[in-house]
Amino acid sequence: MGAGSWGTALSIIAARAGHDVRLWSRNEEVVRSINRDRVNNLYLDFSTVPSSVRATVEVGEALNDAEMVILAAPSHATRSVLDSTVPFLKPDVIVVSATKGIEIETGKRISQIVNEVAGEQFSHQFVCLSGPSFAREVVEDHPTAIVAASENAAIGRTVQTELSFGNLRIYTNDDVIGTELGGSVKNVMAIAAGIVAGLGFGTNSVAALVTRGLAEITRLALREGAKLETMMGLAGLGDLVLTCTGNLSRNRFVGQELGKGRTLEEITAGMREVAEGIKTSQALSRFAKRVDVEMPIADEVHAVLYENKTAKDAATKLMMRPLREESWGAN
Repeated sequence: MGAGSWGTALSIIAARAGHDVRLWSRNEEVVRSINRDRVNNLYLDFSTVPSSVRATVEVGEALNDAEMVILAAPSHATRSVLDSTVPFLKPDVIVVSATKGIEIETGKRISQIVNEVAGEQFSHQFVCLSGPSFAREVVEDHPTAIVAASENAAIGRTVQTELSFGNLRIYTNDDVIGTELGGSVKNVMAIAAGIVAGLGFGTNSVAALVTRGLAEITRLALREGAKLETMMGLAGLGDLVLTCTGNLSRNRFVGQELGKGRTLEEITAGMREVAEGIKTSQALSRFAKRVDVEMPIADEVHAVLYENKTAKDAATKLMMRPLREESWGAN
């Protein structure tokens, strides 16, 4: 459900693994391009879509007899996509979230939205799929490792078995909270890493940002009941490093351009796909205040995005904070 670059990449991987796949998009041009030319000409135009993938704009057609449903729409659209999806879900369907974000209005993670919209019965059939994975590299056969997190171990293993193929290796864990928060908050940290690069700072600065960014994510995740080992693994540290340093990161690109002095409106006007960190920054700001967790890097990203603070002033503010010991609890 969602035919952006990641949704399309997952459909390609699922097809390569031998599955019949239906790919839903509300964009008729994307659907025509996939069905006629076997390529997503808007979001993944360098990779052939296998013939076992059928695109459609009809939700009912996409979900007819589906055994596994992968949610791959942007986080701000997840609730509306679910609203249209629920009437067509089989009672035993596996619901997989490949979306990395937090709902702005409620501060809820995707699993919580699924539970609210689809019902508690689907919480036992829910899997969060996350980890360091650029869509382009996955479909181009670069070795990639990600995580399938579920409180239901059997369901997690099913997703692991059915989607692991060739260059894509999937591990499992039972920490949905940590996996979701790691995948969401790292996008905000990637904007910060881009700002660092855009200001012309070097690898010392990026290393410091990634390390202290991980401390912030971990502090929030542990406060919400996540496990420390999740934050040290693929869904935490792994995804953070990729998004903060990789040239294919949309969030890093946004930060880099902000660091060069461009406005957010100018940057997003030229982007085809959503940089999740932009909206997640709003959700995170409210969320962190509500649960009383201090997140200075995230606060400065929010100030640059929404409070007209300059990137240089944000960097200066972080460096002028009071000195203290390094620990997971330290801000």
